[in-house]
Amino acid sequence: MIDVRLLRDDPEAVRASQRARGADEGVVDAVLAADTARRSAMTTSEGLRAEQKALGKQVAQAKGDEKTTLLAKAKELAEQAKAAAAEAEVQGAEFDRLIRSIANVVEGAPTGGEDDYVVLREVGTLPTLDAPKDHLELGELLRAIDVERGAKVSGSRFYFLTGVGARLELALLNLAVDRAVANGFSPMITPTLVKPEVMAGTGFLGEHADEVYRLAADDLYLVGTSEVALAGYHADEILDLSDGPLRYAGWSACYRREAGSHGRDTRGIIRVHQFHKVEMFSFCRLEDAAAEHERLLAWEEEVLQAVEVPYRVIDVAAGDLGTSAARKFDCEGWVPSQGRYRELTSTSNCTTFQARRLSVRERTDGEGGATRPVATLNGTLATTRWLVAILENHQQPDGSVVVPKALRPFMGGLEVLEPVR
Repeated sequence: MIDVRLLRDDPEAVRASQRARGADEGVVDAVLAADTARRSAMTTSEGLRAEQKALGKQVAQAKGDEKTTLLAKAKELAEQAKAAAAEAEVQGAEFDRLIRSIANVVEGAPTGGEDDYVVLREVGTLPTLDAPKDHLELGELLRAIDVERGAKVSGSRFYFLTGVGARLELALLNLAVDRAVANGFSPMITPTLVKPEVMAGTGFLGEHADEVYRLAADDLYLVGTSEVALAGYHADEILDLSDGPLRYAGWSACYRREAGSHGRDTRGIIRVHQFHKVEMFSFCRLEDAAAEHERLLAWEEEVLQAVEVPYRVIDVAAGDLGTSAARKFDCEGWVPSQGRYRELTSTSNCTTFQARRLSVRERTDGEGGATRPVATLNGTLATTRWLVAILENHQQPDGSVVVPKALRPFMGGLEVLEPVR
């Protein structure tokens, strides 16, 4: 959640962020009013508790009628204190509900909605292809993708990766892990089921809750990204960041309901319910977050260049940011069959938003000193959707696909994927 001190000291900054996102700025005044009511209730409750303590000492020393009078007063005061404590709890819960409804404060993102992004750069040469086949046609020729049997087994938006398709995905993900380790990340195989407080702590149970699968019988959620588990890894801990950021690369299956996407990208594996992903996650000092964000983006670009996919980098507009992100950069790969760029990866700077919810802190004054929330950042290093761009950009007229050089060591030296006749 956002810093309540920022809300009190500079509410206009929060209002401006809400406007940039296209969100309700009136909630800022509602939170301020709730904060005033909460603090007033807490002051009353604490005052009554102090009065109770003082009266208790008087009762212990009193005798006779004086003691009887004081005991009656103590009983009345106890009822008042109980009621005040209950009111403080109610006001505190209302404040917490309202402040959690405010998304992270935007930092530098363009104003506007989904179509108001800013293109920062285009990298690579677009292939010259006559009547390019799409990834599903190629995948079926290669016997690499089987959506028909995926639908038979699990329903729409499910698929099998078979033969060289499975090998290609594993090669891509292993390349991503290798690059992550080389850049100082600790590899992690993460849980894909998490508790409600972890899912809520990362900001995925707000406006996008309908995207999340829930197992009601166990009160657990299936993650849509290993970011969730990685963010919760250090929940309720105090970190030592004196040697720099703590960086993790999580490999996991991911699940998304794709609510609201009816009729969109129903062909192939662009928008599916289950996929695999290698996700970078960083815990760092707030002052280092912007620079760390640039590093995550550079590492994403490094892997995209390694698999020789043309792409562009966009600065995502405020209205298209997730709840937790203060700023986000997307890398969009060229998809020849569609003649346009499609999102392959993104990286978000969540500043202290997630860490406040999950109580991930660092010490500011050495051992035993004050603590403050850390910053968290995430970025996708490779995912199943990349196969779309790899297959289409490296296709040959006969339906074969050239394996990018960087992936060949992970595929036993295989250079070309040949159609199965």
